[in-house]
Amino acid sequence: MRAMQLHRTGAILQDRLVLADDLPAPQPPPGHLRVRVQSCGVCRTDLHTVEGDLALPRLPLIPGHQVVGTVDALGEGVTSVATGDRVGVGWMNWTCGECAFCRRGQENLCPHARFTGLHVDGGYAEWMVVHERFAYQVPSKLSAVAAAPLLCGGVIGYRTLCLSGIEPGGRLGLYGFGASAHQALQVAVHWGCEVYVFSRGTEHRRLAEALGATWTGDAHTAPPVALDAAAIFAPAGSIVHQALAHVRPGATVAINAIHMSPIPELPYDKLYGERVLRSVTNFTRQDAEEYLQLAAEIPVHTEIETFRLEEANHALRRLAQSKLRAAAVLEVGEGPAVHG
Repeated sequence: MRAMQLHRTGAILQDRLVLADDLPAPQPPPGHLRVRVQSCGVCRTDLHTVEGDLALPRLPLIPGHQVVGTVDALGEGVTSVATGDRVGVGWMNWTCGECAFCRRGQENLCPHARFTGLHVDGGYAEWMVVHERFAYQVPSKLSAVAAAPLLCGGVIGYRTLCLSGIEPGGRLGLYGFGASAHQALQVAVHWGCEVYVFSRGTEHRRLAEALGATWTGDAHTAPPVALDAAAIFAPAGSIVHQALAHVRPGATVAINAIHMSPIPELPYDKLYGERVLRSVTNFTRQDAEEYLQLAAEIPVHTEIETFRLEEANHALRRLAQSKLRAAAVLEVGEGPAVHG
């Protein structure tokens, strides 16, 4: 099996992943299945993994958690999928299924969860293994390359919209306009929402307008109306103040960020009026299943640059240097790479 392995973390200015071409293909244990990888998205969390920003349970490790491929082997007891099915795999690879969070359908908060490309080898490889509960059917309308970027930022963006409480036809604020937010905008427009996008980048604002945003500006510019809900995608704590000032009483501000700079001291009057401030953590199986179907229906469009498996270091370096013009996807199977 060919795979890009991480043996030692460090700045991606140097190649950190090593191409191994003779690894044994993994065998699925009971309840798991093996996926023949077709494509794998390149995520900023992969960059944090490679550069050592995350505590790694073990090395060597194969990164990658936005995986699309074909089921080619089943572990004992697997009944929900069959060999030949095309599936997607995200960040969650397994949860206990027994804790209070799992029983409530909040497996995204399971304290015993194992994650793809962190605890378990991920999709920068020809094969990978996942528990059957976390393999999602990919609609036929979506190509493997198109589906890969949906499986992290896309699904989390969808969950952020749901947790914000935005309703069809409502007024939604999006703060920051990266890969996740530009998918969330397309969903909100599909729901008939008025979307107000706050971004420092002129090009980002132009893209938002092209995708259907009602209004664009920077975070310090007040929108022309009070917002019914807001979602923060930029990891800057100071934006929390702006978002709370822009939403009406009773509205929710949802924060879609794994890490965020400190939120400055918050005057109570900005939260008063039954406004709600909440964080977003990962996503559930229901979120992934709903979003993949919705993304195919809309359809959600994502600009994509493709790379060959052995170009994973190059793709991560371009991500670190903000040189990607689009989402990056590794094509693990046969096929030409198209990138800048």
